[in-house]
Amino acid sequence: MHVHRHDLLATTQDSAADADANRKNMKRIGAAGFTGTLIEFYDLQIYTTAAALVFAHVFFPQLGAAAGTVAAFGTIGVVFVARPVGSILLGHFGDKLGRKKTLVLTLLMMGLSTVAVGLLPTSQQIGIFAPIALIALRIIQGIAAGGEFAGAALLVAENAPPGKRGAWSALPNLGGAASNTVAGLTMLLTSLTMSSETFRAWGWRVPFLFSGVLLVVGLWIRMKMGETPVFAKQVSEHGTSRVPILDAFSSQPRDLLLGCLVEVPAFSMLYLVVTFVLNYGVNTLRLSYTEVLLVTVTSGIVTFIGIVISSQLSDRIGRKPVLLIANGLAAAWALVLFPILYSGTLAGYTAAVLVTVLIAGFIFGPVGAFMSELFPTRYRYTAVGVCYNASGIIGGALPPLVAAPIIAAYGTYAFGAVLSGVCLISFLCCIALKETRLRKLDADIS
Repeated sequence: MHVHRHDLLATTQDSAADADANRKNMKRIGAAGFTGTLIEFYDLQIYTTAAALVFAHVFFPQLGAAAGTVAAFGTIGVVFVARPVGSILLGHFGDKLGRKKTLVLTLLMMGLSTVAVGLLPTSQQIGIFAPIALIALRIIQGIAAGGEFAGAALLVAENAPPGKRGAWSALPNLGGAASNTVAGLTMLLTSLTMSSETFRAWGWRVPFLFSGVLLVVGLWIRMKMGETPVFAKQVSEHGTSRVPILDAFSSQPRDLLLGCLVEVPAFSMLYLVVTFVLNYGVNTLRLSYTEVLLVTVTSGIVTFIGIVISSQLSDRIGRKPVLLIANGLAAAWALVLFPILYSGTLAGYTAAVLVTVLIAGFIFGPVGAFMSELFPTRYRYTAVGVCYNASGIIGGALPPLVAAPIIAAYGTYAFGAVLSGVCLISFLCCIALKETRLRKLDADIS
């Protein structure tokens, strides 16, 4: 009896030690998912801000102020072309070579190209080669971004305990939300500590060069990670898919199409704030740069809160109900967003920004787990990347482009109604998809 009790005690201690080791390992994996997306999206956001503020002057001076600004904003849009290429190319590597190797590659591509932008000579120094090099570096950023989210989400999801997969898998999107705040603070501190002439001359380079520090930290964390057990099991038992993108389209065309539309409202809301609403605050409401940046910093915190709430809720009631509620809220909010924004006050502007990003956060929360559970391991990286980046293009590129002409021709209510209609389509796509919360990630889906 004494021996039996001793064995029981030893077994209990072993399982407690195993559980503690698993928890520590999961924290390291979560940190890798979080920091990687924080760095990648920080890089994307400082580029957008710098393009709006100084790139017309630094890289396109020969075009004049107006055309130079259009060209500078055009380089932002290059990402939307490059991201789907990245999702297929890096998704292919992620499904063939593994999650870890591909995530190290995406981080290196993004980090080095961002530091290179900070070191780039101006048009005055090297002429036409300056804007050409800028666009080339922007394409590399876009390809890296196309492969980042899917890999980071899978790194966490394929390691997470099933009952907490929603909460853990939200960490890559939390990194994206935190990047809003970090990028906003970096730009705010840079602009507050120097004159606008100094900022335009060389100060804008500081946030880009600071990315080099983040890159070293991110690489150190990612290099210490192992491959996910789910991917390792797939390789040892079944091998890998020959062409993951073709496999995904032939096996699950319906899920792939619906998956591309589920989170469109989140991107619509987010990019409208970053482009149209931000522009309205600065140019029409004449809010100061500091006021706008402070609201931007706060918006990152609010998005973060929305993601935390909805991801944890998705572990309790399911991914589908949370996405239905969030997309339903988006459809309703789209109808009142512009009247609130056009009230012409700082309070109205702040409310318009913060409620919009909160709803975006509610949608982003469960998608890391939901998308990972929707597809089997052999083409999961590619399929998740395609869905995420297609949502980004449809939701992120189109509404800001059509907002101004629709509002000019038919008024703000008309555009609100169009946006609400887009959100309703995503709501219907959520209804058409099955609940995934109880699916095992290492079980193939027929």
